[in-house]
Amino acid sequence: MSDTHRAVVDAVIRFSNGGDVTVRGFRLDVAGPAVTADEVGALLAAHLGLLMVGEVEVTALDVVAEPHKGGRAVGDAASAGRPAARRVVDLAHPITEGMVTYPGIPAPTLGTHLSFDDAAATYAPGTEFTIGMITLSSNTGTYLDTPAHRFRDGDDLAAVAIDRLVDLEGLVVRVADGLAGDGPPEVDALAFAPYDVAGRAVLVETGHARHWGTEAYAHDHPHLTAAAADLLVERGAALVGIDSLNIDGTHTGERPVHTRLLGAGIPVVEHLTGLDRLPPAGFRFSAAPPKVAGLGTFTVRAFAVIEA
Repeated sequence: MSDTHRAVVDAVIRFSNGGDVTVRGFRLDVAGPAVTADEVGALLAAHLGLLMVGEVEVTALDVVAEPHKGGRAVGDAASAGRPAARRVVDLAHPITEGMVTYPGIPAPTLGTHLSFDDAAATYAPGTEFTIGMITLSSNTGTYLDTPAHRFRDGDDLAAVAIDRLVDLEGLVVRVADGLAGDGPPEVDALAFAPYDVAGRAVLVETGHARHWGTEAYAHDHPHLTAAAADLLVERGAALVGIDSLNIDGTHTGERPVHTRLLGAGIPVVEHLTGLDRLPPAGFRFSAAPPKVAGLGTFTVRAFAVIEA
């Protein structure tokens, strides 16, 4: 069976609206070793699902032969197969005693229901267990919002279908470099305009996660605008996440982004971390909470599986 060929690409993708995205070390399967930079640039834009692409400048390109893995070469009509290798990236903050997620929300407390010492007196010699206890707000750490978080008759954790929360095609929208300025930085619709978000988990990397655990995390946090939420709803995003304190601005009591996204049945994940470790696309995203009836939010172990 013949080898496939893997292109490793660095590129700058410029959009017709004036924005750009830098991609480094992105891997694409190609049909053969003689692929050109222009061909790889076009494949890269198509693979990332980008719209409004004006120019793709490939700044580095390396094509190597790899043993055939039963997968599909980009641009080939062969059927797709699951990659033989993968990498899992943890995107959730750890839960620790006394941590502060959001000012005013109680910190979690950890305790013990059954200790190893107590268990040793109950079980056979050499057999012991421990059972912990935790008290926490459902908005602790990295957590998921369902429609019931915003609407009294909205679907709660038990009602939202699991396929809305796991194994979603992922997309990272990086806006950190464009958030300078006075006051809370806003991420407007223009930031999402170049992307095909339909059916995808859209993860917004603002860089704010670097302030986690500090006083700065609670102030001047990046957030989406109502217009950005409208675009994501209109284009059919499956889920929206952000590495910030809140997907809405908190300087007023209004929450237009929650209202629009959750009103459309689009789950929201807040307080993500590690988005800088993800490629722009080519990964699957999951953020599943426990199936608790009556709750609208809960802590998740969010993660991404990068397809090799």
